[in-house]
Amino acid sequence: MNFLLETLKVLLLSLWFSLEALWRALVPARRKSVAGETVLLSGAGSGLGRLMALEFARLGARLVLWDIDEEGNKETARLIKEEYGTRAHTYTCDCSKREEVYKVADQVKREVGDVTILVNNAGIVTGKKFLQSPDALLQKTMEVNSMAHFWMYKAFLPAMIAGNHGHLVSIASSAGLVGVSGLADYCASKFAAVGFAESVGLELLAAGCDGVKTTIVCPFFINTGMFDGANTKWPRLMPILDPEYVCRKIVDAVRRDQVLLCLPRSMYLVIALKNILPVKVGLLLGAYLGAFDFMAKFKGRNKSD
Repeated sequence: MNFLLETLKVLLLSLWFSLEALWRALVPARRKSVAGETVLLSGAGSGLGRLMALEFARLGARLVLWDIDEEGNKETARLIKEEYGTRAHTYTCDCSKREEVYKVADQVKREVGDVTILVNNAGIVTGKKFLQSPDALLQKTMEVNSMAHFWMYKAFLPAMIAGNHGHLVSIASSAGLVGVSGLADYCASKFAAVGFAESVGLELLAAGCDGVKTTIVCPFFINTGMFDGANTKWPRLMPILDPEYVCRKIVDAVRRDQVLLCLPRSMYLVIALKNILPVKVGLLLGAYLGAFDFMAKFKGRNKSD
């Protein structure tokens, strides 16, 4: 009897959430204000991280900028000061190192206060076939792109739960949803980031902590420098994305409390096909996503995606 009741409950909730998703698609949610929120961005020293920092600053948020690149981080803070007249707090931190994350997080709490919007954005890519990838680079990819999210959540999520207010943003990748040839370690790290973020979101839901929102971002490859030389063979369906466009969509998704953002929109179709079609078709989709040419070597640095 309990099994039947639980099954019925799941079916009814699934129907409810499906109808809610349809309603949201027809009538988008109102954008919440981020003015006065304390936004911590990892990988803020360049690329997408810098653009998001500037956009959140434009909307009136207080910025806490983390990056392993001290000079790049300071440049982002200088641009915020120059354009919006507000101070951004900068911290040099290698997010792959657990103790360093905890140490710098404690410093942020003392000097700035509790973080209310956490954006895990720092990422690296090896850019080599799996068997040609040095062990140290494979390990670093996992540490930066996935394990760092563990330490960041451990450091800042408790305060959000205590106040039932906050937002967790995971900048993952389309390569965290579909495997791509030539990016084995990167895909593994991004699959881990997606699974982790989804699971934490479910834990919050089960605990009744409805004031802490989650957003998972899965874009196709972005023209930020990480994937220099990448040319997609189907630019109309799967274009290399403009970072300013991606930035605007991410910030808008946060303001709408959107749980999952895939870019471009064709990625939603790819995900649906992978989930309902045979395994071999899923592998073909991975080949489809991997159908681009690399003219230059990846930089593979601890920078934003």
